[in-house]
Amino acid sequence: MNQVIIRRAEAGDVPAMALVLAKFSQDKLLLDRSEDDIYQHLQEFVVADCEGLIVGTVALHIYGSNLAEIRSLAVSKDFQKNNLGKMLVQACETMAEELHVALVFALTYVSDFFIHLGYHIVPKEALPYKVWTVCVHCEKFSHCDEIAVQKRLSDEMIKPMHMIPIYNKTEI
Repeated sequence: MNQVIIRRAEAGDVPAMALVLAKFSQDKLLLDRSEDDIYQHLQEFVVADCEGLIVGTVALHIYGSNLAEIRSLAVSKDFQKNNLGKMLVQACETMAEELHVALVFALTYVSDFFIHLGYHIVPKEALPYKVWTVCVHCEKFSHCDEIAVQKRLSDEMIKPMHMIPIYNKTEI
């Protein structure tokens, strides 16, 4: 394998990142991310750069003072099984540690991958903020088959997050 560098994403990477992600969203393994969406969240992304070719990507989305999600993890088929996924996740963990985020999580179909990196399976209900802000808009919300995994990065006290109130139509 040629030399691969894990680095922060740049604006010029976005079209290639969108192509890598599109292959996985077409197979319903990831949520679709448009180029516009990637540009708007560019500061969250890290890429695997193989001599100028973007072959992998991942994002770290911050939810609060102590919670972040590893999302949009994708590695091109030809570059899988070379530890690039692991390196991308570790880059996100480093970013989270630098921001003093105590807990990271992911929703995944490949929980074993994350378990080998020190994550633990948790009920999706343990991530209420995520479920009610993002998942509720997903076409699979009522029959979600992803597995929630999380990893504690520090011994800092985890502050409870505020729930988003859900109202009945009659209560509004």
